[in-house]
Amino acid sequence: MPRPNILYLHSHDTGRYIQPYGYAVRTPRLQRLAEEGVLFRQAFCANPTCSPSRAALLTGMWPHNNGMIGLAHRGARLNDYTQHLACVLSHNGYHSALSGVHHEIDNRERHLLGYDEFLDEPVSGGNYLEHQRDFARRAARVLARRHDKPFFLSCGFGLTHRTGAGTQWFNDAESPLGDPRYARPPAPLPDTPETRRDFADFCVAAERLDGCIGIVLDALDAAGLADNTLVICTTDHGIAFPFMKCNLLDHGIGVMLILRGPGGFRGGGVVDAMVSHLDVFPTVAEVAGLPAPAWLQGRSLTPLARDPGAAWREELFAEVNYHAAVEPMRAVRTTRHKYIRRYDGRLAPVLPNCDDSPSKNELLRAGWAGRPLAAEMLFDLAFDPNEACNLAQDPAYGSVLEDMRARLNRWMQDTRDPLLAGGLVPWPQMTVNPPDDPSPQGRMVPAEPSP
Repeated sequence: MPRPNILYLHSHDTGRYIQPYGYAVRTPRLQRLAEEGVLFRQAFCANPTCSPSRAALLTGMWPHNNGMIGLAHRGARLNDYTQHLACVLSHNGYHSALSGVHHEIDNRERHLLGYDEFLDEPVSGGNYLEHQRDFARRAARVLARRHDKPFFLSCGFGLTHRTGAGTQWFNDAESPLGDPRYARPPAPLPDTPETRRDFADFCVAAERLDGCIGIVLDALDAAGLADNTLVICTTDHGIAFPFMKCNLLDHGIGVMLILRGPGGFRGGGVVDAMVSHLDVFPTVAEVAGLPAPAWLQGRSLTPLARDPGAAWREELFAEVNYHAAVEPMRAVRTTRHKYIRRYDGRLAPVLPNCDDSPSKNELLRAGWAGRPLAAEMLFDLAFDPNEACNLAQDPAYGSVLEDMRARLNRWMQDTRDPLLAGGLVPWPQMTVNPPDDPSPQGRMVPAEPSP
C-alpha cells in the first residue's frame, strides 16, 4: 500500500453543532463521514480562538509554546514556521496544497506555511456562498489529478463564521435565513425570538458548510482515493455566540472531530475519551509512517481507533491569551470537573472577545456588561454540564479545588507557561481592542504585556 494521503477539512466557529453530535442541524455529509469513520465525542481545542487553535493543531504544541498567542491578522506569529504540518509533510515527500481558509499567518506571508501550492484560481463572480464553494471546487480539481506523490490537501471554509458589518449574521446579505419558529438556541442562551432567529441562521450556514465538504468528499470518491486517504474533519472552536467562542467552558473548547481512513479510523466508531487538537499531528505522523517530531505535545489517536474504550488521559488543558482583546485564562478538565482561572484581574466581561450578534445584543439588554467575573471557577460536570454553577467557594469542594489548582499549576510549570514568569509578551506590531470597549469592530491599539 502506498503512503496514505491526508485530507484536512476545517471550518471556522462550528463547535459540535452538527448532525452527528445529535443536534437538529442538517449536515448529512458529515453524518455519513461519521458513519464511515470514527467520531470523537469529547474532542477539545487547545485555545478557543481562531489562529491559536489552528496553530496548535498544525504544530502539535500549546499556543504559549508555539508562539501564536493572538490572531495572525493582528500581528501574532509562530516562533518557527518549519514546525507547521504542511512544511513537515512537504519535507518528507508529500505534495502539500491549500484551498480556502487558513489563519496561521498574515496572508501576505503565507509562503512561510510550507505549502507547495496555493489554489488561487479566480473566484466566481457570485456571492459569499459561491466563493466558499469555489474553495471546494479547487480542492476537487486537485483530487482529480494524477498523483505521483502522496498529498496533504488542506481545504478550509468560513461559512459558520459571522460575516458582514453591524448585525453580524452568518449568511451575508441574505441573512437572516432559516425558520426561527422551530429553532432552539444553544444551551447557554435564553430562548427568545432573537436568539432563535440567530441560531436558525447558523443552522443554514452549517448546512451550506456540509454541502461544500460534500463537494470535496465526492471528488475524493470519484478519484478512487478514499481508501488510502486519512480524512480529518474539524473546526477551530465553539460557535460565535456569548459564552462560547473565546471561552474555556466546554461550549467554547468543544469541537467536532471526525477521522476516516488508514490507521483504523473506519466503521462508525464513537470515542468518548477526552482528546485534544494536539493529538492530530502525532496521528498524522504515525499513519504516514513518519517519526514524530520531538516538539509534539499530544499523542496519536490510533489506539482509540482500535479500542474506543482504551484508557486515555486523565486531564486536558486549554488556554486563552489575546483575541480581539487580551484576556489571559487557563483551564484544566477531567472527566468529572473543570477548573478555570483568570489572570487579568478584571471584574467585568471582556466584550470585544464576543463577536457582535443579535444574541449578544439580547444579553447586553439584560445587563450582561455589568455581570461580575470570578477569578476562579470550578464546575462539577456530572451535575452541571452547562457549567453554570461556580463551586470554587463551596467548602464541600475544597479538596477538589486544591487538586485542580495543583494539576493546572503543574502543567503550566511543565510547559513553561509565561503567565508564571512575568506574563504574556505580545509580538511587535500586535494590535488589540481595549478590553472595556463593547465590540471587536471598534478602535485598535498596540497590544501590551499582560497581566
